[in-house]
Amino acid sequence: MTYQQVAGRVRLPPGKRVAVGLGVDFDALSLWDGTFHRLTPEYLSRGEFGAEVAAQRLLKLFARHQIKTTWCIPGHTVDTFPGPCQEVRDAGHEIAHHGYAHENPIHADKETERQILLRGLEALARLGVTPRGYRSPGWDVSDHTLELLEELGFAWDSSLMANDLHPYYPRKVTRPSTIPYAGHAVADKASVFGPPSKVLELPVTWFLDDFPTMEFISGIQPGLTPVSHLEERWRAIYDYAATQEEGCCYTLTVHPQTSGRPHMLMMLDRLIGYMGEHGAAFMTLSEIADATEIEHPSG
Repeated sequence: MTYQQVAGRVRLPPGKRVAVGLGVDFDALSLWDGTFHRLTPEYLSRGEFGAEVAAQRLLKLFARHQIKTTWCIPGHTVDTFPGPCQEVRDAGHEIAHHGYAHENPIHADKETERQILLRGLEALARLGVTPRGYRSPGWDVSDHTLELLEELGFAWDSSLMANDLHPYYPRKVTRPSTIPYAGHAVADKASVFGPPSKVLELPVTWFLDDFPTMEFISGIQPGLTPVSHLEERWRAIYDYAATQEEGCCYTLTVHPQTSGRPHMLMMLDRLIGYMGEHGAAFMTLSEIADATEIEHPSG
């Protein structure tokens, strides 16, 4: 049987146009270890800034706007910076699973990935949290990730990009088999989609992420883009969602060590105010998942 993607619609309060799910990836030191393998004091100090300075700035901003957000927290951040993580919890924000040490799951076999997920769950349990959702470090999943999320009882994932404004059920797709042609490998037959997962996908996009545009990493990404460019893009995507779509979700991703800088905070303050004036319903990612009307493709 061939399954087609089914796009969900989010039930919104009267007068609202878009469900805005602001996700805060609270990576702290783990990002520089698990993903970039940059362990010099310069990089680790940026993670420390994110945990002990910037996170508090974001919490203050969200409190001023009276909005609740979803913080995706690796277990390593919980164990290294328990105080700031408790501040997030005590402020009433949702907390989701984000690996243990920001490990990319594609580099692990199934059992190793399971143990990483369990280790992250154990760390969040020490914080008094049982997460309903998961976000993959690096926004990539292995061939086993969705199966493991189902096994461990997760309701939603927010790591994939087969839609950009509507929740959906993700499907595993076979990689193209290849044949050599003119010195390159090219597909020799169509890919095949498998059955949909039972885990609801709340899609992300690099276009709604602060890190690749703003964060400088020597030899990897230039960052340091004028904040006005990012603000223009984020507003344009929001305007499209509010005027051209119905029942959609706008999943914005920020990192404390990036968006906790003064220039970024001022932009976020303007953006949140603008969206609030133009039909935004600010919701946690679990609230968006619960409000999604969608039929599972398998019936």
